[in-house]
Amino acid sequence: MIAFVRGPVAAIGVDSAVVEVGGVGLLVYCDPGTLAGLRPGQEARISTSMVVREDSLTLFGFADDDAKTTFELLQTASGVGPKLAQAALAVLSPDQLRQAVATEDLAVLVKVPGIGKKGAQRIVLELKDKIGAPSKTVTGRPLQAQEAWRDQVHAGLVGLGWSARDAEDAVTAVSPLAADNPNPSVPDLLRAALRVLSKA
Repeated sequence: MIAFVRGPVAAIGVDSAVVEVGGVGLLVYCDPGTLAGLRPGQEARISTSMVVREDSLTLFGFADDDAKTTFELLQTASGVGPKLAQAALAVLSPDQLRQAVATEDLAVLVKVPGIGKKGAQRIVLELKDKIGAPSKTVTGRPLQAQEAWRDQVHAGLVGLGWSARDAEDAVTAVSPLAADNPNPSVPDLLRAALRVLSKA
């Protein structure tokens, strides 16, 4: 089991990064929030979870061990595979997931692409006694989310190779999407910003 990887970031893609470890480039699939914190050429430490299949070994990467632990726990629920677990963490923080499960808030869980009402009910039923309580009271994203998303989306665009000025223009262009939303989704805004840049 590979618990984490550390080394210079060789490349960053839309859903993955390549980290050089001992002269070997390891492909690590990451959510947009994790990718936003990486920079090509700079050393990074990424917590990882290896998913073993008959025909593949896949590394999934996370900004911290809490997200990795939550990713692995989510997969113990029926019908939740690694891609769905990663999608959940792209939309919700570990504490938001814990809060949703603890309070049986299906409306929050179904915000995750691929999770319907029955799937949300199953996750609540099977994980309620395992996932634990949130470390703090959660009301949507953290209080600074309205401003934090700007830095995360900007960093993600620069990490994907766009100039700082192009990234700033794209962030400004998508800011109306977050203006009336107390719980802005960084992955959604990052995708919207990429669409803006692709049309420019």
